[in-house]
Amino acid sequence: MRAIGIDFGERRIGVAVSDSGGVLAVGRGTVQRSGDIAADHAALARVVEETGAERAVVGLPLSLDGSHGPAAQKVAAEAATLEAALGVPVELYDERFTTVTASRSLAGAGMRSRAQRRVVDEAAATVLLQSWLDGRSGHRARASSEPGTERR
Repeated sequence: MRAIGIDFGERRIGVAVSDSGGVLAVGRGTVQRSGDIAADHAALARVVEETGAERAVVGLPLSLDGSHGPAAQKVAAEAATLEAALGVPVELYDERFTTVTASRSLAGAGMRSRAQRRVVDEAAATVLLQSWLDGRSGHRARASSEPGTERR
């Protein structure tokens, strides 16, 4: 199953897509926030249509203790409207540390922090989606109380 990974940011939305077998996530770029959520969601819907994605995985920024702080509540509210725009199921997935992991990987590749800003959202979406894919293939029977199994 092909899936799209979405990392909502204040200025950009990072996007990643899996291969058709649901094994490997690759970056698909970013969508610049336009100030119009419907327009932003329409841009994501075009990616879903172009790639044939059957599911969207949205990063849920839980607090370190696993609680739903203001950022998680904001993402959950936006994800609720996203499903109608995409026409595919939307699943919320624990994204704690995805941006940190992405930033460290980019820094390890020699990218300076100024250059990272342009691609970190895409990299975070890729880390998020790959984590979700790995969890599906290796741990299909996880209990719903485990981190990363939040579903809408």
